[in-house]
This record gives sequence, C-alpha cells and structure tokens, in this order.
Amino acid sequence: MTPCSPPTPGPPATNKSGRIIHCVKFQKDLPGLDAVPWPGELGQRIYESASQEAWKLWEERMKMILNEYRLMPWQKEAQELVAKHMEDFFFGEGAALPPGYVPQQTK
Repeated sequence: MTPCSPPTPGPPATNKSGRIIHCVKFQKDLPGLDAVPWPGELGQRIYESASQEAWKLWEERMKMILNEYRLMPWQKEAQELVAKHMEDFFFGEGAALPPGYVPQQTK
C-alpha cells in the first residue's frame, strides 16, 4: 500500500437490500447503506455514494468529534458542526482533526 492509498476496508459488509454502490471513500464497488443515514440532501448524497464500510469509519470519527468538542448531539449547533465534518469526511479533502486532539495511546 502506498502512503497516498485510502485505507482498505475489512471483510466485506453485507446489506439487507443487496444494493452495491461505487463508494466515494474507498473508490470501489461495495455494499451500500440500507437507509438514508442523515436528514436532508447530505443524507441522500451519503446514501447514494457511501458504503457501509465508509459509514462505519464515519461513526468512529463522529464519536471522536462529539467527545473532543464536548458536544450534545441533540443541540442544533452540534448537529450543524457534525454535518460540516460529515460533508468534509465524505466529499471534501477529509475532515481535519479537532484542535488539540491527541490520539489514544495503545498499550
């Protein structure tokens, strides 16, 4: 794997619908999501172009964002910030890590 290559997904995920999409994150055909994961146009774009594997990666990133910024997910401001990071994660250059983020040390 070259340093510029996207990470390779683990074992292929399956979905109930059998839907295969060309994943925007991994740049290959993978099982798509079974439902729109987020309200509005952004959720529809993700449904149409992100695989289940990419969504799993996003869920981990979202947890990190919520924790690092100490966000309350039910607040409108938090949802707007998460949506901005989501847009960057799937369709931008890639989401930047929050300022001062320190990755967990492995033991």
